[in-house]
Amino acid sequence: MIKAVIVDAIRTPLGKGRPGGALSEVHPVELLTQLLQGLVARNGIDPAIIDDVIIGNVTSSGEHAGTPARQAVLAAGFPVHVPGVTVERKCGSGQQAIEFAVQSVMAGVNEVVIAGGVESMSRVRMGSNRLGADVYGRSVVERFGEMTAQGEAAELVANKWGMTRAQIDEYALESCLRAERAQKDGWFDEEILPIVTPAGTVSADESIRAGATLERIAALAPVFDSPGLQARAPGLEAKVTAGSSSQITDGAAALLIMSEERARALGLRPRAAVYGSAVVGDDPILMLTAPIPATEKVLRRSGLTVEDIGVFEVNEAFAPVPLAWRAEVGAPASALNPVGGAIALGHPLGASGARIMTTMLHHMEREGIRFGLQTMCEAGGMANATVIEVFSESRAS
Repeated sequence: MIKAVIVDAIRTPLGKGRPGGALSEVHPVELLTQLLQGLVARNGIDPAIIDDVIIGNVTSSGEHAGTPARQAVLAAGFPVHVPGVTVERKCGSGQQAIEFAVQSVMAGVNEVVIAGGVESMSRVRMGSNRLGADVYGRSVVERFGEMTAQGEAAELVANKWGMTRAQIDEYALESCLRAERAQKDGWFDEEILPIVTPAGTVSADESIRAGATLERIAALAPVFDSPGLQARAPGLEAKVTAGSSSQITDGAAALLIMSEERARALGLRPRAAVYGSAVVGDDPILMLTAPIPATEKVLRRSGLTVEDIGVFEVNEAFAPVPLAWRAEVGAPASALNPVGGAIALGHPLGASGARIMTTMLHHMEREGIRFGLQTMCEAGGMANATVIEVFSESRAS
């Protein structure tokens, strides 16, 4: 079997996804362009050898609508024969792009692929591609009834697992503190490519809330209570706030993936390989629970157990997601999102899967961890799960 390896993984800093945010004046194609140029330059490869560029993106309208991967290839000055494609599996789009890239290399279809994701949420508003549209169709509603919004689903998950407001707020605070500590210690520096904007160069995550306290988070009001939620769960006490939800952000991430044989021939050091992957569907009403069966499936396929995994990245769409996951999977709290997650850093939808893998890879190398697992909940009740193995030559001793 052809072995697909990860040679490099970088990301942009994350900017607040609103007008005036650090990256809000950068067109998403330009954001991705700088990342592609940086990835090629720091690895000294000729872009002519790239077989495909696979990029996740969720809100594919407006400035995202022109197949950002192809436009960024052209803007980056790559040869015109290098193609690009957009992948959309909701919040798992960037992770799915990576898995498609790995699968194409393993199948012998491609030798060198760049995979990742991009989302400029300040310039292309979340859900703007759905305005006025019936995206479900009659038969889906007949089968499941009125579908929930993701925030409502977070409340249903919190209710099902009996989470208290205090537990949710405490988790959110820990995410913020971990990310603030990681940034202060320079742990994100190697994975971030500084981005040139009209206002200057941005080299650090804007989204991290320094000085977060439990008192501040506890003072926030729930934001997802609604008549629809109460109709589905009468008397439910809403607990999820802006402080325990992922932040709206701008960002991109990209990984250089190739066959191990090609990497060695180019004089490049393979850093990691995908050890196993899985994608599953689950209840579309609870919507956010699929990381649980996805984790079980990828561990079973990989022949690994929870005890074999040194770090778990479970996307923090909302705090109840990793809390429910941990309750079912039994992973240690210290190994879950150890440098903070989307609550602290942000969630640029189509880019998050690649951003998380980039951060996880660098953390594993720094801490000498062999196996890491990442999983993401996705709209419609789906989840991807991926196990990567960092090679001994890349792990800190």
